Amino acid sequence: MSGILDTVNLRTQMVGQNRLELLLFNLETDQTYGINVFKVREVLQCPELTEVPRQTTAIKGMAHIRGETIPVLDLSEAIGRNAIPKEQQQVCFLIVAEYNKRTLAFLVRKVDRILNTHWDQIMAPPAEIGVENYLTAVFEHEGKLIEILDVEQILADLYPMATKVSDDVATSEVRSKAREHHVLCVDDSSVARNQMQRSLEDLGCKVTTCNNGRIAWDLLVQLAEKGNDVTELFLMVISDIEMPEMDGYTLAAMIREDPRMERMHIVLHSSLSGGFNVSMVKKVGADGFLAKFNPDDLAGVVIERIKKVEGR
Repeated sequence: MSGILDTVNLRTQMVGQNRLELLLFNLETDQTYGINVFKVREVLQCPELTEVPRQTTAIKGMAHIRGETIPVLDLSEAIGRNAIPKEQQQVCFLIVAEYNKRTLAFLVRKVDRILNTHWDQIMAPPAEIGVENYLTAVFEHEGKLIEILDVEQILADLYPMATKVSDDVATSEVRSKAREHHVLCVDDSSVARNQMQRSLEDLGCKVTTCNNGRIAWDLLVQLAEKGNDVTELFLMVISDIEMPEMDGYTLAAMIREDPRMERMHIVLHSSLSGGFNVSMVKKVGADGFLAKFNPDDLAGVVIERIKKVEGR
């Protein structure tokens, strides 16, 4: 256990190519879950928590960690399972992570290890389980299924986010011009896709969504093989980075390598903290990086692209 605690900070500085390093953990059962190490700031034994008056959600209190006060979320309770009793909290662990510009600590019963794998080994959950769940991906390891939780959906349920673009950003003139443009949005999280779609449709754009990089790539190839100029069909591609089967970095690199698509404008849009993203954006040939999720910021990059296209 001490090895995991000692090496998380080092591993969060690493950048892979379609590679994924997962921190594995357990909640109230033997089922193993995973979280991308790039999102993890540190792992520590749960300290005594400061209670939040009148708190009725899965937020169990606040922890003072390295001079910062961080809310603590009982991840088991947040996904509809049994909450960790207060008297057991101090034998549990906190995974301090960054999502969507917010730092939180996830209370879990056990932290296992770090597992190195590749995005093409990660699969979307089977469609038969429906959409009312908190899974974003699954993969098999040593004969067991490891589940990757859709933390963005969990946080969206706890902290609903506005998707309307402000009138200061989207003027009537901007909205009129946006109606002529079509944006391809790629994200494995249903809540993230819906947020993007609602915001961009509020702006006036037409929107096509894909659940992961592989689906988006297949769509672009099919359109190109039919003789379409995909760079004229789509104003731009806005893609998440973390996705099963094909991540956003790989999608961007493949688009750049295809002569039929190499002029496509690509923005990588992620809840991953941005420390390593600038260099990776340049390396794979993407045009920019945008941290999730702010509707005005999202609309801003689309409006900027519209201005450049119409100014050619």
